[in-house]
Amino acid sequence: MRSLVYDVQFRERAARTRAWGVVLLSLAALLWVWCAVLVLMPYEVDREPGDEYPAECESRLFTDGGTANEGLLRHSYCENERDWPEVVALLGLSVPVSTVGAGLFTIGTVSRRMSAHSQAMRELDAVADRREQS
Repeated sequence: MRSLVYDVQFRERAARTRAWGVVLLSLAALLWVWCAVLVLMPYEVDREPGDEYPAECESRLFTDGGTANEGLLRHSYCENERDWPEVVALLGLSVPVSTVGAGLFTIGTVSRRMSAHSQAMRELDAVADRREQS
C-alpha cells in the first residue's frame, strides 16, 4: 500500500510541474501577443498632455513610408513611440520563459506517463503471477 501512496504523490507532483509549464507557456504567448500588438497595430500619440486630437501613427511594421523609422527624419510625434528595443526586449524575455515552460510541461507529462506505464506493468505482472499459481 505504501507504493500506491508514493505513486499518487508522484503523479500529483508531475501534474503540478506540468501546470507550471502551462502557466509559463501561456505567459510566453502573452508576451508574443503584446509584441505583435506593438508591431502590427496603428497607434495614437498626444502632441501635448490632454490632447483632444492626438497624432495618428501607422504601425511600425506596415507603413507606407520607406522604413518604419522615417518619422525620425521628419521630426514626427510618432518618432520615439513604440521603439524597436521594447519589442526586441519582449521577444528576448519570451525565449527563456517559453523554454522553461516547455521543459516543465514535457517533464510533467513524461513523468505521469511513465508512472502510468509502471503501474500497468505491475498489474500485468500480478495477473501473470496469479495465472502461474493456478
